[in-house]
Amino acid sequence: HYYITNNFEFPVMSGAVRRVTIIGSGNWGSAIAKIVGSNTSRYPDLFAPQVRMWVFEEEVNGEKLSHIINNTHENVKYLPGIKLPENVLAVPDVVESVTDSDILVWVLPHQFVKRICHTIKDNIKQGAVSLSCIKGLQDASEISLISTLINDEIGTDCSVLMGANIANEVAKEEFSEATIGCTDAAMCDVYMKLFSTPYFRTAAVKDKETVELCGALKNIVAVAAGFIDGMGLGGNTKAAIIRIGMKEMMMFSKLFSADSQESTFFESCGVADLITTCYGGRNRKVSEAFVKTGKSLDVLEAELLGGQKLQGPMTAKEVYHVLQSKGITSSYPLFRSVYEICYEEQPPKSLLNNLSAL
Repeated sequence: HYYITNNFEFPVMSGAVRRVTIIGSGNWGSAIAKIVGSNTSRYPDLFAPQVRMWVFEEEVNGEKLSHIINNTHENVKYLPGIKLPENVLAVPDVVESVTDSDILVWVLPHQFVKRICHTIKDNIKQGAVSLSCIKGLQDASEISLISTLINDEIGTDCSVLMGANIANEVAKEEFSEATIGCTDAAMCDVYMKLFSTPYFRTAAVKDKETVELCGALKNIVAVAAGFIDGMGLGGNTKAAIIRIGMKEMMMFSKLFSADSQESTFFESCGVADLITTCYGGRNRKVSEAFVKTGKSLDVLEAELLGGQKLQGPMTAKEVYHVLQSKGITSSYPLFRSVYEICYEEQPPKSLLNNLSAL
């Protein structure tokens, strides 16, 4: 159900069972909850039977969402039609959800992470660890990863899981893969047992930073792909966008870390996630509608995403600030164009004009 890269050697794990909390309950968070709930039951020697899932409380048809999930075992708003394991408990109080937990799985929009960290930091169990499934960057003049933010704010070592994972497809148990970025071989073994299933195959690599950067940067490329679709252009143009986008992703990763491994881009977190995001997913969908309708991204997010958050434009803004601070925006014409279209009212066709000038 999983395979290993970068020459990991896994020791046999022992000790007390680990309690798992999922921080987030949106579309992807609920799909992750289905996997984690199933695998904690599958490995009772490793994991406590109950999985707590923090739910941002809201009402659906006059009833609290957490009550609906606990009574029907279905997230009717964000993952309708999919049954969650009965050992997944929706908890509307985020502090209660993390208390005494050994493993915190982060699955929420990246702009909310810092606030949640401040809320829970005094209730983190000593020795707890985190794993982030969040695809985004911190908005700063220097490159800053979400896993670094989590580690700095609450003191938990933070691994990552990224890949070509459209949540609805994973929830329907359509075969897919993911990449775990983790530098601790012992914990990597635990994570692979927590996430691997016959339909969700995981690979482990040590190149954690590149895995996480891929998960964030591909959303910028997906926005560009959506612009292409909105302009009615075909497969040749989209293939060019994917190639150029991949090149800029690799360049940006090297900018962050000289140790970034090219091989990581050929894992699920890299080329596979880039391809699937450029043909499906929320960033491509909203960006296509942006071109066709002329409506703002904020309006389209509210109209099309059912409460989910758009990540690509915000990541483009964060990346642009980094590039601008270093005076190298001209070396990243695709990233720069996405930012200018989203935030400086440049027309979508400017993307092609900038790329044609290469």
